[in-house]
Amino acid sequence: MGAEVHDVDLSQLTSDMAAQIQQAFDDHLLLVFRDQQLTREQHKAFGRVFGELQQHPAKVHLGFPGDPEIFDIRITRDTKVANGEVWHTDLSCEPIPPYASALYITQTPEGGGGDTLFANMHALYDALSPPIQQLLKGLSAWHDGRQDLRAYGLELREGQSYPAAEQPVIAQHPRTGRTILFVNEAFTVRINGIAVAESRALLQMLYRHIESQTRCHCRVQWQPNTLVLWDNHALHHHAVWDYYPHTRVGERVTVQGIGPLQALR
Repeated sequence: MGAEVHDVDLSQLTSDMAAQIQQAFDDHLLLVFRDQQLTREQHKAFGRVFGELQQHPAKVHLGFPGDPEIFDIRITRDTKVANGEVWHTDLSCEPIPPYASALYITQTPEGGGGDTLFANMHALYDALSPPIQQLLKGLSAWHDGRQDLRAYGLELREGQSYPAAEQPVIAQHPRTGRTILFVNEAFTVRINGIAVAESRALLQMLYRHIESQTRCHCRVQWQPNTLVLWDNHALHHHAVWDYYPHTRVGERVTVQGIGPLQALR
């Protein structure tokens, strides 16, 4: 998991370069591109190499300002809750979860810090014991975006809606067919078909498994004008907020999913 790509200008991609990047992405799940100078349109054009861009539901459903294909990140001394402080995959509450995310950080904290951790959900599935793998096989879970909104102190007003969907707990990657563990603390509300207490205990066990199996993790240290592309199905991520009161600024584009996640058979 993870590779740095050198000697490429993402604002000037040829079709041959794009094909090579796609192959590297399939192989490594996470690619780091440093020293990039991208406008918003160039950032979006790079995302479209991998598919159509997702419109963020906060801008579509809740009326947040700005380009709906851009998720803005600006963490300052006045921020109450930073983006991505728990392990998660972006927008797993969508009926078709996004395939990939491309985060472009233009300003890093003056005092250092602000790394992002990534967890390989193929490896984390493999690290479960066979009896637990068998227990989880065929189960589904409810993912609700309102749970994530509440973490930021937001509640839906009358007439507003936000995505929610059922997803398999153990799924097959839509592009590669590889097995992935697909629950996350930001969006997963409950496991369907079992008692509430059983669901809570099982989810907590899986969350602690995700965060504690450090051999399945990698850590990206940001520099100004770095873009990181990751497979949103195969990887979960956690943004470390260890730089208060300094500022971190960037933007993310998200690539639409290939199709609904299918349960492991």
